[in-house]
Amino acid sequence: MSALPVAELMQESALPDALNESVAARAAIHAQVLRRADARADPPWVKWLVIALAAGFLGLFIGLPLICVFIQAFAKGAAAYIAALADPDTLSAIRLTLIVAAISVIANSVFGVIGAWAIAKFEFRGKHLLITLIELPFSISPVIAGLVFVLLFGLQGYLGPWLVAHGIKVIFALPGLALVTIFVTFPFVVRELIPLMRQQGTEEEEAALSLGASGLGTFFRVTLPNVKWALLYGILLCNARAMGEFGAVSVVSGHVRGDTNTIPLHVEALYDGYQFAAAFAVASLLALLALVTLIFKVVLEGRLEQE
Repeated sequence: MSALPVAELMQESALPDALNESVAARAAIHAQVLRRADARADPPWVKWLVIALAAGFLGLFIGLPLICVFIQAFAKGAAAYIAALADPDTLSAIRLTLIVAAISVIANSVFGVIGAWAIAKFEFRGKHLLITLIELPFSISPVIAGLVFVLLFGLQGYLGPWLVAHGIKVIFALPGLALVTIFVTFPFVVRELIPLMRQQGTEEEEAALSLGASGLGTFFRVTLPNVKWALLYGILLCNARAMGEFGAVSVVSGHVRGDTNTIPLHVEALYDGYQFAAAFAVASLLALLALVTLIFKVVLEGRLEQE
């Protein structure tokens, strides 16, 4: 009578061992499948080959041109470089570029916050149409955009005669440069804000309003602080594009040295005039802007990931 309980105990003690072996076998099979599916499990030479190809491509098409710009900029020495930057036409181009970029950044920042807030926080008719219109500058050539503004505000355009009659000059003047630059940089700020505002939702704003905060107070104390890094990131991209824009401003500027030439247009004018060292010296300013933009971009991306 005592043999039966002993046998049953032996069978019960064997069950956990069998179960553990089965679980271990399944875990080993699963780990083997994951190792096969993991691209990083390829041989080391494959990994280093892919990294070398990517680094070589970047060095050939990005690093080498930047190096050539600075080499050519200092080809005639530091004195010639400083003289090219101190030229009155160059200083005028720099001043005009900064003014146009400042106007574009301010205008697109204001609209970007308002547009992103409307799209992310509210539901209304025409919402998808508004999003499509925001994306429109990315699908239109900057040269075509400049021609559109010439057709609207030029002397022979739809609004040109009325503007001339009232002494308002848009084309071949600062207003035209600012308008086309605002158009081509239109999406940058709002595109950075919409995904973040959608992710955050409206709970914090609703809580602030329920506690008695005003709409404007809620915006400045809740909404804006929550999106400050995305806003700065969009402003950075907008500013970089505004300073480097060529196609649209080329159409509406008139290429008047010392008056309507921005930095990219001034570089073209110097190069066409066979002033190669001066052209590369001015171009190095845009190259430095690109490097500074890249550094700030990395910093702001880190801040966005922390948020």
